[in-house]
Amino acid sequence: MTDGASMTDGNGTPDWLAPLLDRLRDARVEDFTRLPTPTDSGRPSAVLILLGEHDGEPDVLMLQRAATLRTHAGQPAFPGGASDPGDADAVATALREAQEEVDLDPATVTVLADLPPLWIPVSGFVVTPVLAWWHAPHAVHPKDPAEVAHVARLPIAELVDPDNRLQIRHPSGWMGPAFQVRGMLVWGFTAGVLSALLEMAGWARPWPRDRIADMPTSPPPTGTEDVPA
Repeated sequence: MTDGASMTDGNGTPDWLAPLLDRLRDARVEDFTRLPTPTDSGRPSAVLILLGEHDGEPDVLMLQRAATLRTHAGQPAFPGGASDPGDADAVATALREAQEEVDLDPATVTVLADLPPLWIPVSGFVVTPVLAWWHAPHAVHPKDPAEVAHVARLPIAELVDPDNRLQIRHPSGWMGPAFQVRGMLVWGFTAGVLSALLEMAGWARPWPRDRIADMPTSPPPTGTEDVPA
């Protein structure tokens, strides 16, 4: 799908989400990446972009992958992964993966939109981001520390703070947006999607594009912890 997100009824969501939901009705692949999504290849997968509120402030649920993984070791990411044969659709994949990774109760989540599928050439995945509202937050935690090292709810206010934004430079010369928040350096595919959503919602603030760091060569240390409701 490239001609707008597949939207569901957003009743019951907070007012601050309305601008983003309106904009997503016209979302295209080009809003998130310059790479066209292949129609005949790529392994289907999905991630859950779970927006919530903590103490009245908007936030997004993130995890940091274990440093011992063979791929994407130590990288912050949205909960998610490859589709299983039993998954009905991208929503089912995203919710199942979030339950398996951070013990999220799917009944506490209101799905709002399937975003356009996006291609990640380095892994061969075609990823459908699923936007959702966490209408009944609860404590979450790494369900398997061998896969997930850390779970965090990152405040939107800290993500848009110019002091927490930078660009990451790949050895090839490619550069992309990144966020340095609460000990997590969010970069790559996750940061690109997050940056695009912040712009679409009108939440983004001007930030110094000349603040550049090289791509991490090893994951930062972090602890395993629960995230309270």
